[in-house]
Amino acid sequence: MNKKTYLFLGIPLILIISVILTIYIKKNNEYIVLEFGMFAGSNWDVANADSYIIIDQAIKRFENEHRNVKIHYNSGILKEDYSEWLSQQALLGKTPDVFMVLTSDFNQFSSVGILKNLENLSKKDDDFDPGVYFTTALNVGKYQEIQYALPYETVPTLMFVNKTLLYEEGIEVPENDWTWDDLRNICKRVTKDTDGDGFLDQFGAYNYGWMEAVYSNEGNLFNADGTQGLFTDETVIRSIEFTKELYELNQGQKVTQDDFNKGNVAFMPLPFAEYRTYKAYPYKIKKYSNFKWDCITMPSGESGGNVSEVNSLLMGISNTTAHEKLAWEFLKLLTYDEETQMNIFRYSQGVSVLKAVTGSEEAAEILMKNTEENEKIIDNEFLSQVIENGSIAPKFQKYEEALLLADNEILNIIENNKNIGSSLKIFQRTINKYLSQ
Repeated sequence: MNKKTYLFLGIPLILIISVILTIYIKKNNEYIVLEFGMFAGSNWDVANADSYIIIDQAIKRFENEHRNVKIHYNSGILKEDYSEWLSQQALLGKTPDVFMVLTSDFNQFSSVGILKNLENLSKKDDDFDPGVYFTTALNVGKYQEIQYALPYETVPTLMFVNKTLLYEEGIEVPENDWTWDDLRNICKRVTKDTDGDGFLDQFGAYNYGWMEAVYSNEGNLFNADGTQGLFTDETVIRSIEFTKELYELNQGQKVTQDDFNKGNVAFMPLPFAEYRTYKAYPYKIKKYSNFKWDCITMPSGESGGNVSEVNSLLMGISNTTAHEKLAWEFLKLLTYDEETQMNIFRYSQGVSVLKAVTGSEEAAEILMKNTEENEKIIDNEFLSQVIENGSIAPKFQKYEEALLLADNEILNIIENNKNIGSSLKIFQRTINKYLSQ
């Protein structure tokens, strides 16, 4: 075979190899783009100048470990606009691969198939252990006993105590095993007209509602599948009766947030995120600065314990994602990785959903930072107990609407001095009809 023949055969071969190399190089230079859905600011409606830091650091780590992956998110979406934005993306077939899920949206998104069932992904992953999460926080992401989302950040409700007011009235701050009777008795003692003008100007409690009482009395408002209301249950009736007793102490006067801010109210339920924000500098000087205050558990009911609601910001995977494995790995980096979860303490106001992180010495040191030496700090053991022993909202599709109906009716019963037992029997028939539709 002469040189011309070799040349004739070689040129096509070189061209074929060049094309293959070009395709290979192009393919390997193409990025997989994971879309991430998030909102700016705090989930807990408190000041947060660092809302992007945790996510940006996690993205940087993930992209360094996955060189062919880029993660994209739209910045500047406010929390109040996020649900509508996310719903529109779903309708357009553009649901982000991984996204934040507000608890108010979770039941709906789970029931209509927007969120991926995570059971198979978690069971096939030998490196994933659901036992590392606080059980309560993990259960927030379950719908009909199926895990559709993982918790990213959690916050329990505590009772805010105006220590200055109690001290001036000669009353000790209650211990963490206090009861409804303790709350009732203290409220009676502090509710008064202090300036003699005929109007009350000092009050026992603000914003302590019937739901707080139900949680602490181990009451259930609905059956497990959300098909029936349980408003005639004795634990629920007693919870509402107790709330009415506190309401009547105010003699028809409306207690406001301004009354509390001025130091004229002894107690107010408070998300732990607000405790973290306003207990330390620089925000300490901006709110609740004219009196000393602290947080304790909610008072236990007659049939319950010192239990309060635990809320969690969730994250899930789109049911239509084309990158299931990568989405799962990124979801784990955000919710399961200890370094990312420690950043919850560094840059947010909530609590890590991982028991080991929340119970760590580093978390304790972060909680103490920027706090005065003589200030009491909520320690990690107490915080972990409140979260693990807390209660979560029921999980069924009509829950948000059913709760709104219940709240309006029960406030009407309390404010208009209606008979609680007979009124709740009538309401239960109404709510059961709604739930059966």
